[in-house]
Amino acid sequence: MTTIHLALDWTPNINHIGFLIAKELGLYEQQGIELSIINPAEDNYQVTPGKKLELDHADFAIAPFETVISLNNKTNKVDAVAVFAILQNDLSSIVTLEKSGIVSPKELDGKVYASYKARYEDHIVKQMIVNAGGTGSIEISYPEKLGIWNTLLEGNAASTWIFDNWEGVEAESKNVALNKFKMGDYGIPYGYSPVVLAKQSNIAKNKELYGKFINLTKEGFLYAQSNPKASVDILEKYAGQYQDIDLAKTLEVTAQHFGDKETCGIMQAERVSSFIKWIVDNGLENEGILKQTLFTNALVRP
Repeated sequence: MTTIHLALDWTPNINHIGFLIAKELGLYEQQGIELSIINPAEDNYQVTPGKKLELDHADFAIAPFETVISLNNKTNKVDAVAVFAILQNDLSSIVTLEKSGIVSPKELDGKVYASYKARYEDHIVKQMIVNAGGTGSIEISYPEKLGIWNTLLEGNAASTWIFDNWEGVEAESKNVALNKFKMGDYGIPYGYSPVVLAKQSNIAKNKELYGKFINLTKEGFLYAQSNPKASVDILEKYAGQYQDIDLAKTLEVTAQHFGDKETCGIMQAERVSSFIKWIVDNGLENEGILKQTLFTNALVRP
């Protein structure tokens, strides 16, 4: 058996279901792979998934596409590349509580935004506000990452960034009404999130193994679409502590966004380049990133 280490971007949730299914159904094991899942709760997110990849604590890391750009453009460059898109559509939103009365991003001026301190995050949120007619003059707080969602629910922040198919379902389960603002509706061509990252040097050394792992993972995500009951039972084993979330509902609203046999895991060059160009146009990185190899579909289609 060969152990592959996967660093999650969050505690186990619906976006990880393909990995969990492939592990629990023995798909990895049948091919000589043992999956070791690194849960960020183990160190309370002291080390990010991208950093775990950089330090070779993980073969693969799950993160937003922005992490690939960041790793490739830091002083100690990491030759990271995105190899699998978990979602084919953007299921993230900037949200406010409906009872706050904030119905447009422009009304976030002067309010507290709870940030994950992710690459470009604060600028994206400020630009959304500007594009909506505001000034972008928000107050930014940086709570502990795993507690950020609660800062909104407890009234310690006016807005934050969520996944509609996880925190959004939790809010619905708790009868907490939200106002949701999508990046694409405010002129921001947001890229893929989350994606699976690997080092190009490691891919070169382990292409057959890594390709096998990615395609078994793809099988897991496709299985979730056609076997919802069994899949939710597996998800509950890993995410059962989230008693306030309707796990069946999270799969119901997510499954179609995994793509089909042809598109699952695949990234489109035009979508990636649109996001990268937006980053350059907004002065967040120089034009050099336009020429970098930041993603590949080679492991999904070996």
